[in-house]
Amino acid sequence: MKSQQEREQLIKEINILLNQAYDSTLDEIYALLQRIEEAEEEEDLKAYDKAKKEANIDNSLSWEDAKKELKAGIKKEVA
Repeated sequence: MKSQQEREQLIKEINILLNQAYDSTLDEIYALLQRIEEAEEEEDLKAYDKAKKEANIDNSLSWEDAKKELKAGIKKEVA
């Protein structure tokens, strides 16, 4: 996981490169970021479905626990 300072520095460097990029490159980057976002959403839904199935199987996972696990998984992926 990156520190806040490392994250801010990386964003600054990315912004510099974005401001220098051609419009077609910006379009490609935008499309790629959208695909990444969609893939992450799909992973989140799969994790939710898995938690739901596990709860149905053994009745040991509450909805609150499932949400916590899903959020923890998201934080791990972002890091």
